[in-house]
Amino acid sequence: MGEVESAKQDIRQRVWELLERERLARFPGARGRIPNFAGAEEAAAALAGLPEWEAASVVKANPDGPQLPVRSRALAAGKLLYMAVPKLTAARPFVLLDPVKVEERPRRAAAKDRALRLGRSVSVPEMRRVDLVVCGTVAVNREGARVGKGGGFSDIEFGLLVEAGLVDDDTVIATTVHSRQVLDEPLPETDHDFRVDVVVTPDEVIRVPGKKRSTGILWDHLPEEKIAAIPALAARRP
Repeated sequence: MGEVESAKQDIRQRVWELLERERLARFPGARGRIPNFAGAEEAAAALAGLPEWEAASVVKANPDGPQLPVRSRALAAGKLLYMAVPKLTAARPFVLLDPVKVEERPRRAAAKDRALRLGRSVSVPEMRRVDLVVCGTVAVNREGARVGKGGGFSDIEFGLLVEAGLVDDDTVIATTVHSRQVLDEPLPETDHDFRVDVVVTPDEVIRVPGKKRSTGILWDHLPEEKIAAIPALAARRP
């Protein structure tokens, strides 16, 4: 695990430096986060043109800046939108935004802080099955392996939804990134990592053959302090 995480961190540093050097990272910069990349709106538009998007009634998206255009489009298209509470610190770790009940413009309502105020806090058992998961990514390859920003929260969110039967092999997993975040090399993975089905850049849609799904929460991969800090995990600790 230590060697894999070290390899992932090397990749993060390389991608963050590349995006900043080529002026492809928007405010507040790339380092330490899911990079808000130039062309995020175009990538969101390309995602919204896919049949998988059209077929989805329920979307779960990450709260990071580069996926704001995705969240906005989901609300504008009348889709139910789930967003995780950052770091899953709440007893109800997701918020639900129902476009029928949200009276503000989709772009404003989908902004992270606004969504947390407008959305209804929900626990995992209160959620509906998810048709499309959109995750934030630092680096991804053409086989769908991805590297996040290092907190592990996307994997935990995904594991919780898998165990609840809300995400399965029919759920589509997508990410939107800049083309420079797509690496033509193997990426380090562990058993708790999942792969995406579709990678969307402003210029290209990459469909990944096959699926690699998390089977749920791998408790032996989680330090006790992280379990204690996430109420949804602490309550289910075996």
